[in-house]
Amino acid sequence: MIRFVDATKIYSNGVIGVKNITVNIEKGEFVFIIGPSGSGKSTFLKLIMHEEVPTEGEVYVNGYSVHDMAHSEIPYLRRSLGVVFQDFRLLPNKTAYENVAFAMQIVEATSREIRRQVPLALGLVGLSKKAKAYPDQLSGGEQQRVVLARALVNNPAVLIADEPTGNLDPKTSIEIMNLLEEINQRGTTVVVATHEKSIVDSMKKRVITLEHGEIISDVKKGSYSNEN
Repeated sequence: MIRFVDATKIYSNGVIGVKNITVNIEKGEFVFIIGPSGSGKSTFLKLIMHEEVPTEGEVYVNGYSVHDMAHSEIPYLRRSLGVVFQDFRLLPNKTAYENVAFAMQIVEATSREIRRQVPLALGLVGLSKKAKAYPDQLSGGEQQRVVLARALVNNPAVLIADEPTGNLDPKTSIEIMNLLEEINQRGTTVVVATHEKSIVDSMKKRVITLEHGEIISDVKKGSYSNEN
């Protein structure tokens, strides 16, 4: 599903984002990307999303060659991805339903598809009764659930989550991670960048650790310290 082959990203200011990364993430996997600030986690995700392209090497995502894809292919790649950020990025003047529907409108889904898919996505994250609520009427956890619904509504092959629990309390963080695990069990490949040690340690998923842009460990059922 995701393959890096000797991928290096060097920014225009000379900063190395990632260096000589070779790694495979298979369809249906749940993978944590961990490491200290500046370790390359964000660059790793940006390469998957084609927000950045490698300076050297190759990156493949869901059959697309990110490193040399045509401009016309980029929207198709991004339609196969769902993205969750820690700062929510919800449109404040739209209801939960409208925020989720907006993700479908962007990819030119029909009104019929939107009416069918949006309630299903809100139901999956437990927000059927909050469809008409605006973001400022929702708790932080509920807002993140709307973000999850928005990321899922187009049935992505890969769900990317960048610090999805960064602004949430511990109880709500666990609820969000349980939702991500449920989504993964339905067949979606899930990649989560996080610094939340307790969550990584409790879930026993594959853990890829980055440091100075390089992979220093890759453990099938790891912990934050990779002692297991």
